[in-house]
Amino acid sequence: MTNQRNLILAVVLTGLLLLGWDAGIRYFYPQPVKPATVATAADVPAQPGREGGLPSAADAALDKQDLASALARGGRVPIVGPRVAGSINLTGAVIDDLTMTDHRVDLAKDSGPVRLFSPAGTPAQHFAQFGWVGEAIALPTAQTVWRAEGARLTPQTPVTLRWDNASGQSFAIRYAIDANYMITATQTVANRGANAAVIRPFALVNRTDRNASLDTFNVHAGPIGAFDGSVSFDNDYDDVAEAGTVAGKGRPGWIGFTDIYWMATLIPDATAPTSGDFRSLGNRTFRADLLYRPTALGAGQQVTRTTRLFAGAKEVDVLDAYEASGIANFSLAIDWGWFRWFEKPIFYLLDWLFRSIGNFGVAIICLTFIVRGLMFPIAQRQFASMAAMRAIQPKMKALQERYKDDKPTLQQKTMELYKEEKVNPLAGCLPIFLQIPVFFALYKVLIVAIEMRHQPFALWIKDLSAPDPLHILNLFGLLDFNPPAFLAIGVLAILLGITMWLQFKLNPAPVDPSQEIVFKIMPWLMMFVMAPFAAGLLIYWITSNILTIAQQWYLYRRHPQLAAQNEKDRQDKARAAARESGRDKAEPVKAATVKPAPAAKRTPSPRPSTPRKPKPRGR
Repeated sequence: MTNQRNLILAVVLTGLLLLGWDAGIRYFYPQPVKPATVATAADVPAQPGREGGLPSAADAALDKQDLASALARGGRVPIVGPRVAGSINLTGAVIDDLTMTDHRVDLAKDSGPVRLFSPAGTPAQHFAQFGWVGEAIALPTAQTVWRAEGARLTPQTPVTLRWDNASGQSFAIRYAIDANYMITATQTVANRGANAAVIRPFALVNRTDRNASLDTFNVHAGPIGAFDGSVSFDNDYDDVAEAGTVAGKGRPGWIGFTDIYWMATLIPDATAPTSGDFRSLGNRTFRADLLYRPTALGAGQQVTRTTRLFAGAKEVDVLDAYEASGIANFSLAIDWGWFRWFEKPIFYLLDWLFRSIGNFGVAIICLTFIVRGLMFPIAQRQFASMAAMRAIQPKMKALQERYKDDKPTLQQKTMELYKEEKVNPLAGCLPIFLQIPVFFALYKVLIVAIEMRHQPFALWIKDLSAPDPLHILNLFGLLDFNPPAFLAIGVLAILLGITMWLQFKLNPAPVDPSQEIVFKIMPWLMMFVMAPFAAGLLIYWITSNILTIAQQWYLYRRHPQLAAQNEKDRQDKARAAARESGRDKAEPVKAATVKPAPAAKRTPSPRPSTPRKPKPRGR
């Protein structure tokens, strides 16, 4: 009855966990609401939450229309970089048209490049601007039309924009671009007038949060910056909207906005004091401001400030290179979390394996072989400890029988037995504990590293950073419905459950019946829990389970006494269960019919009996 009660309780708790897990996933990872009408712009799909993108198909269609209209007005200088393309708007000297040519919107080859910047007024507006504020001087504004010196911006051909006011002040912005995602803006103002002026250069990034990546408890998206050498992930868009203005805590090393994979940040001139803050402009629009200190500009003087704009993909090697060139903590723009000291080596190893092999799924499998190989000596000690634990089971049972009414003494004697026999009961848990950091590091790498985005494996697995796309309940997409998250069981999740069940099946039978029930339920529970996770993570776990099964088979051959004891324990449990079941059924009959034998029928002993010495218990 106790086992049945435990089983029922375990099933109920499993159901609650599944329902709670689904509710938690929906809370922390809300999915965009699908519109009632389908827009005609099918080639502008809404991206999932981790990718960013406009969640409404109607907004996506409107954005496409507004973007085409804005870019058709002319008055632009083309940007033609090795990895970016777009244009600079001469009205306002705004960089508001930028795409990343190395990254596609989705898996389709004709889906087009990912767009980072869009003009003001479009549903996905996102742009950067450089200018000045000041006193007693006519300054260029957002409506100012600049003249360009240069036909297009390339790494070999910088472009300079110029504008002169009627008071003798001349303004210039020289743009240069490197081979990746960095644009350098050199702002110069020369005072050729008779009067002094106070000039304050600025740079800003303006964007809406309508197309932002989802900010979750383990990956940040939103305002970001490095202040006094410390990278801040403290604020999200809601925080800025509530406060109105959020000032940076110290001198900015860089400041801007980040999605999970993309980022636009401003890096100030290291020779000039600056301040930075985030502002809410209303209507879900935000701005990151970089302000230099005011400079008094006398007649015949000029002042120059150089600000860099990073606008592109957060690729690890690119950010590392910029950090090595002097941008402090730039690589930490990727939200590795507290365990980056372990996650980044996992990434570097995976990236090296991928570059060597050419398939990221195979690289994950090779990583699993490396991890299991490094832990094989620990597994050997684990099995040796398990064999020793099995060998002392008779002594353990004797202690439990002797001190069944004295728990403190039983615990003391048990620890003495462990020490005497040199057995560590926790040795069997060590490989699991050692795998947890690897598992978490791989989980985080698959989420934050853009190098894993859209990486295929084989067959139906086209993106290892996304969940298994085939679900059993909709017959692998043949039925037109999407099952809820806790029922979205794919092939990989089923393989995970089966391999985990086989792994537990080969483990020595646990002494505690409750633990045995947990082991029976755990594989199928984890099948449901892990189904929504990235396919690459499930491939790692399945491979690890298969290697563990092979390792158990090998070590059982090395320790035949453990295999024999394991089989004997299972048989004993089966016989005990059968006896318990038979006793439960027969007890009422025995109580009614079985009587003790009459004392008169016992045969007396011919010799006087001598009292027996009690047998020692325990050893």
